[in-house]
Amino acid sequence: MSTLQAELDRLYLSTAPSSSHPHAGGPDLVASDGRVRALVLELGRPADWNALSALWRGVQADLALPAPAIAVSGVDAYQLWFSLAEPVSVAAAQAFLEALRLRYLGTVAPGRIGMLPCADTSAPGKTRHARLVPARQPDTGLWSAFVAPDLAAIFAEEPWLDLPPSPDAQAHVLSRLECIQPAVFQALLERTTPVARPAPSPMACATGERAVHPNQHTVAESASQGQCLDPKQFLLDVMNDPAIALPLRIEAAKALLPFSAVP
Repeated sequence: MSTLQAELDRLYLSTAPSSSHPHAGGPDLVASDGRVRALVLELGRPADWNALSALWRGVQADLALPAPAIAVSGVDAYQLWFSLAEPVSVAAAQAFLEALRLRYLGTVAPGRIGMLPCADTSAPGKTRHARLVPARQPDTGLWSAFVAPDLAAIFAEEPWLDLPPSPDAQAHVLSRLECIQPAVFQALLERTTPVARPAPSPMACATGERAVHPNQHTVAESASQGQCLDPKQFLLDVMNDPAIALPLRIEAAKALLPFSAVP
């Protein structure tokens, strides 16, 4: 096994790599039970390292996570590759990436952001994942590659390599990275997942009280919580509720800004 293959296996692969083409991506990133260790967040069209670097720095400074790998896609985007020590479901992976998107890329148009793995809409029951890096991109003939943090900015205009990257250099970039441990990943999911509440009863609406069920821990259905409130009051409740994920509270605060403008 090459040094690069060993690093890819250590960080991202959920199954034994293909002996015929170990960099083919796809199935190697998804285990037979559909679980994954590699979580990829992509920002492109155009590639924008200034925006994505805020997320790269933030997950380390704010969340105490290991640095994700930085990659150029070989087409038109930057990617961040997060590594998990143990595989998780696609739903958990998507929840994690969505929380990061809301926290750090909330002002970026969603169409410019890719979050993989995800369900493959063209093949029900299947999972779509990123193409493993490094690889030659069929659409452009150019190469994706992992890049060192101090070199990432120079690829802003051309997020690719013209020639295949050195396997030893790629292995060296990956050798500095660590996996997110299971307890840390789970704690982050719990911190960023709102606590569910039942819809308020007519009596609760009449008195202004909010019913809270202490034993529910699934994602909240915000619309049902606010069905008896005017929009401004609903946003105020979301913003002031410590049980709701911080990114959602921030979005509610932004929505309230027009109501608080000084005449």
